[in-house]
Amino acid sequence: MADDHLGEEAQPQSTRPLHSSPLSLHPGGSSHPNIATQIAPTIQPDSDESDEAYAESTTTSYVTSIASEISKGVLENDRIYPNYGKYSYGLPVDEHEMDRLDLQHRKYELLIGDRHFLAPVGPTPQRILDLGTGTGIWALDVADMFPSAEVIGVDIAPIQPKWVASNCQFEIDDVEADWMYKEESFDFIHFRDPLYCIRDWPKLMAQCFSHLMPGGWCEFACIYPVPMCDDGSVPETSGFQTVCMKFMEAGKIWGAPLDVPLHFATYMREAGFVDISENTFKVPASPWPKDKRLKQIGALEMTNLLEGAEAFGSRVFHQVFGWSKEQIEVVLMDMKRDVRNRAYHQYCQ
Repeated sequence: MADDHLGEEAQPQSTRPLHSSPLSLHPGGSSHPNIATQIAPTIQPDSDESDEAYAESTTTSYVTSIASEISKGVLENDRIYPNYGKYSYGLPVDEHEMDRLDLQHRKYELLIGDRHFLAPVGPTPQRILDLGTGTGIWALDVADMFPSAEVIGVDIAPIQPKWVASNCQFEIDDVEADWMYKEESFDFIHFRDPLYCIRDWPKLMAQCFSHLMPGGWCEFACIYPVPMCDDGSVPETSGFQTVCMKFMEAGKIWGAPLDVPLHFATYMREAGFVDISENTFKVPASPWPKDKRLKQIGALEMTNLLEGAEAFGSRVFHQVFGWSKEQIEVVLMDMKRDVRNRAYHQYCQ
């Protein structure tokens, strides 16, 4: 049965910090695959600093809000968090976070060529499962893409729209608990940006494997929040670098390490997946690239970082380090300043 299941994932590979050239690894189709390496191209910076089209104030135009109501939650430091699930979730689920999630959706579309996924899913999948669906925007788009398929989005927070297409439904459940779905019942399982949420990855991968039909696909996409730079334009003591290292430290103590994208392939292989493909993409931290598409991605990511910094830091920094709301705001100020600096040609993967 193991050889009948296929796996697909998109993840960063390099653990090196600033001033590095990342690699993209593409394992083959056996339990001990041959690995080919492909060097990600260097991004050319845009020398025109007067580009008003990508000013910070305009990047929010990419945000698509889905009006929905959070029926349950707990209030901490002026943010709402879910009160459902086996473990505490590190990110909020309020209206502000919903906007950020929808912005992330557009960023990923641009990153992979205006597609919703990379896995070679056939033209007529019957059942698709979106783990950690968030606002449900990916599930809704895929339901529209495959009108004959049943698309299920599952999350611990009820922040999805109530009125959806007939072939799309949302369920409130904890993906780390034992799944109630019938085994071998999905053609495609998708999970994007599982940050600060999963503690037991081997169990999750095993459940993904057992619930896929033979020949089905599983795709995980996640950013590795360690800033990098190819041209030496960013000091290693930058505020962005410093805060990201605190994110990494906090995630490890929290029990949900943020370096998990580096281990996706191993977890998948151990679960029984074959034909595992790893794709690495550079995500500029601001609209500094010359390339138009990368500039758009950078504009989205800058907004994500500036507006999402508190989301990533508020609960975890408070509970892990004991920092007050005011202390967290001070720490994030340097990060935001350096993210806005387009002379810093930094990116994550």
